[in-house]
Amino acid sequence: MSSPNHLRPRSGVGNLVAVSPASAGWKYLSFQAVALPAGYTQNGSSGAREVAVVPLSGEIRLEVGTQSFELRRRDVFSELPSVLYLPPRTEYRIQALTDAEFALGGAPAEGRYPVRLFRPEEIRVEMRGGANATRQVSHILGPQLPAERLLLYEVYTPSGFWSGWPPHRHDGRMGSLYIEETYYYKIQPAHGFAIHRNYSPEDGLDELLLAKDGDLILAPKGYHPVVAPPGSNVYYLNYMAGEALNEARATPPVDDPDWAWMREDWAGKPLKLPIGKP
Repeated sequence: MSSPNHLRPRSGVGNLVAVSPASAGWKYLSFQAVALPAGYTQNGSSGAREVAVVPLSGEIRLEVGTQSFELRRRDVFSELPSVLYLPPRTEYRIQALTDAEFALGGAPAEGRYPVRLFRPEEIRVEMRGGANATRQVSHILGPQLPAERLLLYEVYTPSGFWSGWPPHRHDGRMGSLYIEETYYYKIQPAHGFAIHRNYSPEDGLDELLLAKDGDLILAPKGYHPVVAPPGSNVYYLNYMAGEALNEARATPPVDDPDWAWMREDWAGKPLKLPIGKP
């Protein structure tokens, strides 16, 4: 059964997957993943939004007025990115210097911050969780870096591990701030998969989604944990935006009270084996 929160990529040149506030049924966040062959160009404007550009593979050149920026990345599993921030009312041109894939996302903004390239050395890298809920969270446009609404994270979940754990929410309920979020998945190897759950008991939402390489999943409300099955290493790129502005973007989400205790015991009281035999 298909879900409006699960978008699969199309093949070809240009947008692989894309979502807007109108198509998602929410207020703030837009996202697109783009593939361009070497030599192709794409023109755009940030309009009334602040926009962040994240390279995923290959090399691109962005021209913004008289400024030029080159973003390159072997792939998401090899190195941290540089991230280009564009304020509202900015015209830009993107040229693929090699076959390239990149992401763009945006949210309404006033224009408080200028064009800026954030380099890998400015990115905070955090090892989060414990036991088989250990994962890497790279704050590629985290609250320590200047933006109005946008937050960007890259999360690496090793084979057999969980992320987004304990399950948490940021949908305006239980004292949380309202923040919209997209998950853009890359899997190693490419035939692998992840399992993504969206659930919100108050709304009757409970869906298990099979995320494959290149899939985009929306987290519209409630909780949204992820698991990487044995043999699949899982990456996802989170674009986030909502009512949190500037420094308030550092406000933490709210844990599912049924699972919050696991912050004190990441192993989760595992069953001891064997059973029934000495």
